Amino acid sequence: MANRGPSYGLSREVQQKIDRQYDPELEQVLVRWILGQCGGDVAQPAPGRDGFQQWLKDGTVLCRLINSLHPRGQGPVAKIQASAMAFKQMEQISQFLQAAERYGIAATDIFQTVDLWEGKNMACVQRTLMNLGSLAVAKGDGLFVGDPNWFPKKSQENRRVFSEDKLKEGQSIIGLQMGTNRGASQAGMTGYGMPRQIL
Repeated sequence: MANRGPSYGLSREVQQKIDRQYDPELEQVLVRWILGQCGGDVAQPAPGRDGFQQWLKDGTVLCRLINSLHPRGQGPVAKIQASAMAFKQMEQISQFLQAAERYGIAATDIFQTVDLWEGKNMACVQRTLMNLGSLAVAKGDGLFVGDPNWFPKKSQENRRVFSEDKLKEGQSIIGLQMGTNRGASQAGMTGYGMPRQIL
């Protein structure tokens, strides 16, 4: 995109706040997972935020990653091609993002193409990849490669089925949320205005 110079004032403070969200430990976990998931097709990146950004910038690593989460020959990105042209790189990143959304990642959890390509919000890129890893573990289809403990576990549905008799039985019981009259009595109460007698 545009070649921007250094930012000053409020813009600089905002960018520094975004940069502080980047997690170097999460970077190591993500690199380990991507290298294992993609096999020998992908080279090791240079350590650090800038190395991680340059590694993912052209979109080929991301496209190989999303294809590796599908059965062989059924990957969503048909043509993965390394290119030095900016629009080709951004097109591959957007192909990865569309495939990730179809895979099941919520649109609110997906980074913007410029977040990665310009390196403005690499923490958001990390969150998207972490969500992708969590979802791949939760699917349990045997295509995930690596340690499932690297990613937080996704919550899963725990549906309960009750019989008709059990549902009818529950209609005759007053739940405690609605209040109860059990245990309530006026025993020991004195008339209003009279002092309590302490012996």
